[in-house]
Amino acid sequence: MTASFTPRGATLKSRMASVGAIAVAGALLLTGCGDQTDKATGGSNTNAAPLFNQLPKEIQSAKVIKVGSDINYPPVEFKKNGEVMGIDPDIADALGKQLGVKFEFNNGTFDTLLSGLRSKRYDIAMSAMTDNKGRQEGVDPDTGKKAGEGVDFVDYFTAGVSIYTKKGANAGIKTWDDLCGKKIVVQRGTVSHDLAKSQSKTCQKNGKGKISVEAFGNDTEAQTRLRGGGAVAGSSDFPVAAYAVKTSGGGKDFELVGEQVEAAPYGIAIAKKNTQLRDAIKQALALIIANGEYDKIIAKWGVKEGAVTKAVINGGK
Repeated sequence: MTASFTPRGATLKSRMASVGAIAVAGALLLTGCGDQTDKATGGSNTNAAPLFNQLPKEIQSAKVIKVGSDINYPPVEFKKNGEVMGIDPDIADALGKQLGVKFEFNNGTFDTLLSGLRSKRYDIAMSAMTDNKGRQEGVDPDTGKKAGEGVDFVDYFTAGVSIYTKKGANAGIKTWDDLCGKKIVVQRGTVSHDLAKSQSKTCQKNGKGKISVEAFGNDTEAQTRLRGGGAVAGSSDFPVAAYAVKTSGGGKDFELVGEQVEAAPYGIAIAKKNTQLRDAIKQALALIIANGEYDKIIAKWGVKEGAVTKAVINGGK
């Protein structure tokens, strides 16, 4: 699958970064996800790991990093035959080897992950979450006002936002402007959601009719709604949209339309106060980039164009 990247204005909330032409692996099947802890990934659980002593004492004792994740977002994280797999779990496994702890993935809806992090239900959130200034500063994307404590991000991947429609029924949609007066389905709390709401305001300002936006708890529900004719288009991260286009209905359900938009990195979210954990994870990411393990994971999932070359904290704009 091939798509190009087109930047949009600064008024829209950035969620992803461009990945250019990504050939998303299509051999895996979409499945449901559970409500409790789904999988523990990671390393040896011994202090022989190079970065074990860099971790906070409580995590050294537990030998577990609790991860909040919406495990219904293939190919980034999803379940197949009862096991959690995808880009994020594989990267977490590699990080765990450097840190000497397990990364324990716990399923939750995307829009509750940061509140779960603030309440200490999770140590980190890792779920194709875009690093942007709003999340760093705890700013509500709708009001522009401070809504809570922000988070720090360790950036580990890049991706773009795409629009997709039912196959053979794209209603002439090529850009976000073409959605004026139409209905779109998205996952709640994502930048696709923010984009749709922002674009709707632009449509109204230009006298073209607002966009009807229907948001769901996960991307699979949005796809089901579109598949059933409940909207004319959907939007999600390019790797996810491309994976759905390739796999849903054996490739007969959806098609990508237009170009990717919105450049921004995915980041591992960590509480502002937990700088020791943040810095240890950054060091672990730097190590797996240097030793080639990171590139192997990215190549495995066919998303080389989204690879990062260094570990960065709060690189989102």
